[in-house]
This record gives sequence, structure tokens and C-alpha cells, in this order.
Amino acid sequence: MRHQTKEERVADYLREGIISGRFPRGSKLKQAELAEKIGTSITPVREAIKLLEAEGFVLGSSHRGAVVAPFDIHATEEIVDLRMMLESKLVLAALARLTPQHLEELRELQRQIEEAAKKDDREAVRVINYRFHELIYMAAELPQTLRFVRILWARYPFDLINRLDNRIERASIEHREMLSALIVRDEAALLVALRMHIRAGWDEFKASYTD
Repeated sequence: MRHQTKEERVADYLREGIISGRFPRGSKLKQAELAEKIGTSITPVREAIKLLEAEGFVLGSSHRGAVVAPFDIHATEEIVDLRMMLESKLVLAALARLTPQHLEELRELQRQIEEAAKKDDREAVRVINYRFHELIYMAAELPQTLRFVRILWARYPFDLINRLDNRIERASIEHREMLSALIVRDEAALLVALRMHIRAGWDEFKASYTD
């Protein structure tokens, strides 16, 4: 796995925070506060926010601070279809490259997500969900495809979906199905599990959503 720059590490921290809901939609990301919290200078924070603005996670990057992008339900159906197409490509490419170490890390993440689900710790589940997918997709070594997937993630309501009753328990089960397919290198089962995971969360959210 390639070395990450400081701004890439900060961008990953912020991306994870936005997806998990730690940085809510519409909230401001203030560079000085973030730099102090992370323990770095303002420069990598500023550059990380520019990366996230390009991906669509934040709006209005400037000295006054960036704002976490709002959610638009009208764009999400197309995003779901694109996610399934591109993430299927990533997960199949990763299947040939996952090492025993990768699988051990995924087993540990699955253990963590199940523990968090039992405690109804929704923020923890969202963070672990992000790390689970990111670990797999980074292993695919298709950086341009992953870049487009992150652009889609920026517009996807992960935070809202995981507020649904019992959704985190169902997501944990869906992850277990994916992990089982990864361990035995079963392409067909892996694609079914991934697509069901993506589609299930969106369908449940759409059924419950009101403007």
C-alpha cells in the first residue's frame, strides 16, 4: 500500500468523520480548530479540505471555513446504481490482492462492528463500516476508481441510514456475508453480498424518508 502524505491522512480522517456523522451535514470545518484537534499545522488541514471539496464532501473551502455538504435525496437513486457498479469493480480487483494480513484486519473490524452494534453505538458502526470498505477498496489498487467512489460517498446519506431502527444490526450481518465470501474467494457470493448491502440500506431509508 502506497505511503500517504500528511494532507491525505488528514483528508481520510475528515472523510471518515463526515461519513460517520461526527461532522454533521451543514456544519463548519474550521481549519485552526481541526489542526489543533488533530495535532498538525494548518497547511495539511487546508490542503485536505481542498481534496474533500474536489470530491464533494465539503463546500466553500476558504479561510472562513468549509461547510459539510448537505444531502440531496433526488440524486441518490443514480448514486446507488453507480456505487454498485464501481464498488463491484473494486471488490473483485481486491479479491485477488487481499493478503492474510488484510483478512485478519477485516475479521477484527467485523468483531468490532458486531460489538458496537450490540451496544447500539451508531457512530462507531459508521466509522467501522467506512474502515471495512476502505481497507478492501485500497487493496484493489485502482486509485481512480476509488476516487470516483469517494465522490459518490460524499453524496450518500450514510449518517441518516444508520439512524434507522435496527439498521446497524442488519449492516453487521451484511458485512459478515461479505467477509465470508472474501475468505473463501467466492466472486459470485461476494458480488451478491456487496450489492445487497448497498441496496438494502438505501431501500430502507427511502421507505422511511419524508421531506
